[in-house]
Amino acid sequence: MQSRAPSLAMVVEDDTLQRETLADALARENIDVIQCSSAAAAELVVARLGTELRLLVTDLWLSNAPDGAELARFAKERHPHLCVVVVSGDEDVQLPGSIHFLRKPYQPADLVRATTSLIDMRQAGAI
Repeated sequence: MQSRAPSLAMVVEDDTLQRETLADALARENIDVIQCSSAAAAELVVARLGTELRLLVTDLWLSNAPDGAELARFAKERHPHLCVVVVSGDEDVQLPGSIHFLRKPYQPADLVRATTSLIDMRQAGAI
């Protein structure tokens, strides 16, 4: 895989092992990662660093309110440039068209392929 310019991403997942696994997979692709265990903490990061973020990956169902869908909408409303991926084991998830969905279970490599493709397309102006 070709080397890309560093990007800043945020992974929001209340399961520590899943969050760290995803963060490590993205970091191997030259992506700096901020990890959050709740949407409330992630909203603070979006408010402060949103213009620097290139990618938000969030689980749909987090242990505290708000949920991942609310976080995704919050982030896209404030920063339309942001690539957002919501992950869930649910089959019928209703999200706005600008928010991407990846169904669990998946391999970390599947998420890396999907997210790096989104970042590359965004940087090229294709989305």
